[in-house]
Amino acid sequence: MFSCVKPYEDQNYSALKRACLRRKVLFEDPNFPATDDSLYYKGTPGPTVRWKRPKVSVWSQLELRPAGPDPPGWPRPFSGPQLPRRENGALCPDPRLFVDGISSHDLHQGQVGNCWFVAACSSLASRESLWQKVRPGGALDSRGAAGTCRCDFGNTCAGVGLDDSLGAYNTQCTIPAGEHELGIFSTLLPRLAGCYQALDGGNTADALVDFTGGVSEPIDLTEGGFADDEAKRNQLFERVLKVHSRGGLISASIKAVTAADMEARLACGLVKGHAYAITDVRKVRLGHGLLAFFKSEKLDMIRLRNPWGEREWNGPWSDTSEEWQKVSKSEREKMGVTVQDDGEFWMTFEDVCRYFTDIIKCRLINTSYLSVHKTWEEARLRGAWTRHEDPQKNRSGGCINHKDTFFQNPQYIFDVKKPEDEVLICIQQRPKQSTRRDGKGENLAIGFDIYKVEENRQYRMHSLQHRAASSIYINSRSVFLRTDQPEGRFVIIPTTFEPGHTGEFLLRVFTDVPSDCQELRLDEPPRSCWSSLCGYPQQVTQVHVLGAAGLKDSSTGANSYVIIKCEGDKVRSAVQKGSSTPEYDVKGIFYRKKPGQPITVQIWNHRVLKDEFLGQVRLKADPDDLQALHTLRLQDRSSRQPSDLPGTVAVRVFSSTSLTAV
Repeated sequence: MFSCVKPYEDQNYSALKRACLRRKVLFEDPNFPATDDSLYYKGTPGPTVRWKRPKVSVWSQLELRPAGPDPPGWPRPFSGPQLPRRENGALCPDPRLFVDGISSHDLHQGQVGNCWFVAACSSLASRESLWQKVRPGGALDSRGAAGTCRCDFGNTCAGVGLDDSLGAYNTQCTIPAGEHELGIFSTLLPRLAGCYQALDGGNTADALVDFTGGVSEPIDLTEGGFADDEAKRNQLFERVLKVHSRGGLISASIKAVTAADMEARLACGLVKGHAYAITDVRKVRLGHGLLAFFKSEKLDMIRLRNPWGEREWNGPWSDTSEEWQKVSKSEREKMGVTVQDDGEFWMTFEDVCRYFTDIIKCRLINTSYLSVHKTWEEARLRGAWTRHEDPQKNRSGGCINHKDTFFQNPQYIFDVKKPEDEVLICIQQRPKQSTRRDGKGENLAIGFDIYKVEENRQYRMHSLQHRAASSIYINSRSVFLRTDQPEGRFVIIPTTFEPGHTGEFLLRVFTDVPSDCQELRLDEPPRSCWSSLCGYPQQVTQVHVLGAAGLKDSSTGANSYVIIKCEGDKVRSAVQKGSSTPEYDVKGIFYRKKPGQPITVQIWNHRVLKDEFLGQVRLKADPDDLQALHTLRLQDRSSRQPSDLPGTVAVRVFSSTSLTAV
């Protein structure tokens, strides 16, 4: 999962560590100094915050420098007016990253409003294998005096070095801390986000995706009506259980409609505008002793955790609820039920759907062939929305509302090679830092459309075709879509909502078999030194064979397919079994060097030993022909006086002398 992650800013973690140890200095990041600019991106600074260090150097700060050999004077020793603000040994006399392992109870929210991140950490803490991959590798002891450690993130970066200087107010960290350890893991976030204030408010889905390299799928419980529809609710629970059982991370929240609703506590004990981590999903067996096994009555239940470490649900199945008498003591111990205000509690899934408004599932997509579960084929491509005065080079055209510029966006082609396949598509935009100079790094509103195109398309789209699917447009770091599509070729057009916005993105496409996903860069066939000798296309023609009727067939119907031929190029449809009126819905695009040569559409009957010819039609495909749809009688292959054969074929044809018309 992490093999394709690149080092953050091309930093060389090992070289940095060796250099610091050799020179006996601690690294200080010039781009994240111990000043108010690293605390706030706007507004007046609040209480005085002092930058303190643990007893020994814990981590080195984020390395933001060009790749290659160390520049002169690198890494910089601590000097200058900022030095007095960094106090060694003032924050924690015996710093440790973890004590007796990691648990969701080790993470609590500090003074920064980053419950979204703490909730993600709580989910991650319940997955030891994931946490071991993400967490910094290295003990906090005297051997770490160089201040270096490595932290791997699924889609963002790897080998990130961190500084051990922490913002503290009244000797208290401004970021969350654990019960038994310093809990400095989350100091990474201010470095990546630009400053501490940038962490105030965020999206749990972003943190889950960055931690795991998975894809996030938001579910609107209110809009879906899951609270009142038992069948839909049961289906959703099975999906949530499946994600959890396969190592995925999940969170839940209650929308805050107004500013006054933010972190408002409801009568049931839940908090609005607040992210909760889902730490367990299970079917709980009701009853005691042998009766529980014979009765086989189970209840769909979810365990959640409040990042505050307190304030729990007080409804049915809360810690002191009488409902727990329905569950045996052994079952309660297996579930880890505790009667204390530690922020963790159980709810029935029905109550979750009734009181919460959103669930975010972060699915870990299995791409390993050595697995008993479904294996996906992943295509991962990086792209960018860029602005250019030349329309053919501009790649920031906005959404479909802007029809004049929509096709100026990046375009990616992929194939579905099965009669029908489930396709997962995720687009993630590069996060922007929040700084005093540039302000808050806001996400762009992004989304994408999927179009079914010609089977042989190799160049960019320039006109609308059948839209097979479309995502929502939202100012989120990532947008995800799951869709079922028939066999054929498709084009994905990722866009910003408004034209002219620029940014980088990562496109991920998951299919059952390799999809051959790639970017379409050319608008038309390229010219070469051979074009003057071999000719260059004079005309582009799109042929869409819709279907046929009245075909010669047996009592069970014909197993027919269609072939479109033009100047040595051909497109073939899938076989339509047992029908004398098949619907082919197959398209081909042809760049024609000899416009006078007709295009041939043939229909064949698939047989075991030898396929049977059922008829054909010849198309002139003249650009002056204003009739787009043609219903033509099938004929034999005689070149002089072809005879009519049983059946007709419906064809839609479009031709143009402009090669960028389709």
